[in-house]
Amino acid sequence: MLAANIGAGSTVGATASGYVNGVEAWWWVGSAAVGSTILALGIGPAMRRLAARHDLRTVGDYLEFRYARSVRGCISALLWIGSLFILASQLIGLGWILEVVAGVPKAIGCLAGGALITVYFAAGGLLTAAWVNVVQLAVKLAGFALAVPFTIASAGGWTSVLRIKEDDVLYWSFWRFDANGVLNLALLTPAFIVSPGLLQKAFGARDDAAVRWGVGLNALGLFAYAGVPALLGIIARGQFPNLPSADLALPTLLMYSLPPLLGALGLAAVFSAEISAADASLFMLTTSLSQDLYKRFINPGADDRRVLRVARWSAIVSGLGAAGIALVSESVLGTLRIFYTLLGVTLFVPIVAGLYTRRTSTSAVLASIAAGVAAMLAVQIGTDGAGWGVLTPALAGLLAAVTAWLIALAFGVR
Repeated sequence: MLAANIGAGSTVGATASGYVNGVEAWWWVGSAAVGSTILALGIGPAMRRLAARHDLRTVGDYLEFRYARSVRGCISALLWIGSLFILASQLIGLGWILEVVAGVPKAIGCLAGGALITVYFAAGGLLTAAWVNVVQLAVKLAGFALAVPFTIASAGGWTSVLRIKEDDVLYWSFWRFDANGVLNLALLTPAFIVSPGLLQKAFGARDDAAVRWGVGLNALGLFAYAGVPALLGIIARGQFPNLPSADLALPTLLMYSLPPLLGALGLAAVFSAEISAADASLFMLTTSLSQDLYKRFINPGADDRRVLRVARWSAIVSGLGAAGIALVSESVLGTLRIFYTLLGVTLFVPIVAGLYTRRTSTSAVLASIAAGVAAMLAVQIGTDGAGWGVLTPALAGLLAAVTAWLIALAFGVR
């Protein structure tokens, strides 16, 4: 769980946010930790019990079991498109790393990283990803644990770090209510409660205790890590104030501010983060396409061997599609916001309301999805993603989705 959650967004992207925005970058990973806590204490165990009782393998299975086939098809299609963006964001991170380390153009780095991830995931699936994640997580923890004190030392110690942009009060303000600060709670907390990639791992847990411990320790890990990319971004701003792209802050800092051996370990940690999050994205994409769309709507009689073949081909198609998006995108966090916004807007009400409110009907959740996506798109397009004050696309979509559900509930829509 932790390996999948520390990816391009929480390394390259969150460090870029720290580079530009300062202390408030904590909220990117911190909001994910809040969502993971709620998942561990309530939603995760409840969903696991349902999955075990009714042989549910994917979130799509749950949506059809709780509502109707139309809900499953609608959300699966939307999330398949959205999930391409989260995979693309990991490839962007890989591309920036290889550009700094090896001088490889970003486009080539994106394609090479995509090929590597697609090959090992298509060959071994979730089990291979789990074993690879163990190695990747060990590299990540060691790399960042060593990189933090050495980068502080390279900056001249804490006193020197605190002098970076010391006249900019906002840069050192933790409680900033904007899209890069506290308002990340509206974007990331719902997404980490209902993410298919996380819930479907909970489906495979041995029992409820395994879900609580596994997801709960993952949440603690995210809370402990949340300040790391913000700090590294601030240090990078002090040492490399004129980078052409903020996404270059982390690889540049590790490459040029640390002893070579330690810098290599730090870069390996970041590379591992991107790869482990990318295979989690492929897990979402392949299960959605093979199980939720192909087996349910195209070939209901398909046996496990055929579904597995479709899953492997869908991994290849997804890898190619995400690489295409990565080639035309620049920002890791900008690409990730599209996925997380769509995830929260479409899935939060169907999963949470479906678990705890028996009156929630198929019509109510379809109305919720339609209202949420429409509001999100209106704010996204109308403001070019900036939002109107505190009303970000994610918050607007979530509020509209919940409001539509409450109205349907009040009028007894079936």
